[in-house]
Amino acid sequence: MPATTFTAEDLRRILREGAGADDGVDLDGDILDAEFEALGYESLALLETGGRIEREFDITLDDDTLTDARTPRALIEAVNARLSASAA
Repeated sequence: MPATTFTAEDLRRILREGAGADDGVDLDGDILDAEFEALGYESLALLETGGRIEREFDITLDDDTLTDARTPRALIEAVNARLSASAA
């Protein structure tokens, strides 16, 4: 059964697994409101991240979700909204 909540820890793990982490970026720090670009994640890395989220959480994210979510907090909220919609 897929998870029903997507957490900051889930995102950190998926970012590390899929795209790694830039030197000098502490993903364990307070990153929720930092823009992905400032964290070293460009569009290709976010597409990979989105694909991993889709497979692991058994959801579909549209391209706008990934491009509109400019911060980890925004992406977490979007994924959780999608998880809630698929559970209903």
